[in-house]
Amino acid sequence: MSAPRTRNSRRLGSISSAQTTAFGTRFDAVRAATLLLAAPLSAEDCALQSMPDASPIKWHLAHTTWFFETFVLERFISGYRHFDPRYRVLFNSYYNAVGDKHPRSERGLLSRPSLDEVLAYRRHVEEHLVPLVAQAVDDAELASLLELGLQHEQQHQELILTDLKHLLSRNPLQPAYRERWPLTPVKPRPSRWIGFAGGLVAVGHHGAGFSFDNERPRHQVFLNPFELASHPVTHGDFLAFIDDGGYTRPELWLSLGFDTVQAQRWTAPLYWEWRDGRWTTFTLHGRVEIDPATPITHVSYFEADAYARWSGARLPTEFEWETGAVDCPIDGNFQDSGALHPLAPRAYPSGDHPGQLFGDVWEWTASAYAPYPGFTAAPGAVGEYNGKFMCNQYVLRGGSCATPRSHVRATYRNFFPPEARWQFSGLRLARDLR
Repeated sequence: MSAPRTRNSRRLGSISSAQTTAFGTRFDAVRAATLLLAAPLSAEDCALQSMPDASPIKWHLAHTTWFFETFVLERFISGYRHFDPRYRVLFNSYYNAVGDKHPRSERGLLSRPSLDEVLAYRRHVEEHLVPLVAQAVDDAELASLLELGLQHEQQHQELILTDLKHLLSRNPLQPAYRERWPLTPVKPRPSRWIGFAGGLVAVGHHGAGFSFDNERPRHQVFLNPFELASHPVTHGDFLAFIDDGGYTRPELWLSLGFDTVQAQRWTAPLYWEWRDGRWTTFTLHGRVEIDPATPITHVSYFEADAYARWSGARLPTEFEWETGAVDCPIDGNFQDSGALHPLAPRAYPSGDHPGQLFGDVWEWTASAYAPYPGFTAAPGAVGEYNGKFMCNQYVLRGGSCATPRSHVRATYRNFFPPEARWQFSGLRLARDLR
């Protein structure tokens, strides 16, 4: 293997061997976590694609490896030899500056390479990355790309779970990814309102630690006084909306939203089915009866907005949400818990902070996904990561039960089109302070 290039490197300062070891440990842990998610699955499970918006698990395993190969190994190892040069096109997602791409809607047709070959591809790339991980502490550019690759992989860990859930839900056998767990009954806790003074507030990422480019630059916005609900909207709350004819009342919906409801024949959130006189939902543990105390999930922006109108409230802006979350500990029901389903709160949040802001469900906001003032995309293909999608999308905040805990920040901006439902997406109400 050729020696790594260090051209255009910058010293990061005095960094201890312990920090070098910590970065290597994190790299190993993130890569291993992806394989653990795929471990219970068969080769057939990993090859199928249930809809154009989802991807086969095998493709996620390969694409996250492709990212490191394309943006790190090709750049920092002179004369690097690809595992298979054809993979450069096959596992490119949307990076036009890199070159051609295999059609997204046809990823499920890739019976070859096999799962075993994809796993061998991962091992090949990791073997070449090991010396670069060790040298990253002395090269700011290398360290930045490696960290971006790890954050990118954690995003795809969440996508593995959401895409797999959609795939398994389409099987008449309703198979479980993990054995069903007993949901401990929890008494529903009515939501209350928590007020915020508003005014001129600073939003966006600042200080140490990783952030994506769409979280920067930090800037000021003016907020009128507002209130946030202490908890996300629950399955029980949303059931009342359904029982009141919510899906049939056009006055509650944005025009495009109601058109979508009629065209798609929505009558309930994704994965809900009426069985034996009760509402059930499909989970990664199989089909279960809905628990009215758990946060509602798998609703689109259109559904979230309609529910908010029906309840006499509204969705928060992303800046109201961030203001409410900025001093809250990043704790909650994440992928790390193994529940893989939103859970009911067991207690009211302490103090004057909303509860369940992090984990359980991504929370739709009223904010369109747009650049912050002064935003500039990075040069080259890496600049396509976020900026090119700042159109026809809405911002979600907080992470979900499928998100790795170490991946989330109060400033993290997720985004999806308003009709998307297969993510673990829910909502929290807001209103103007009276």
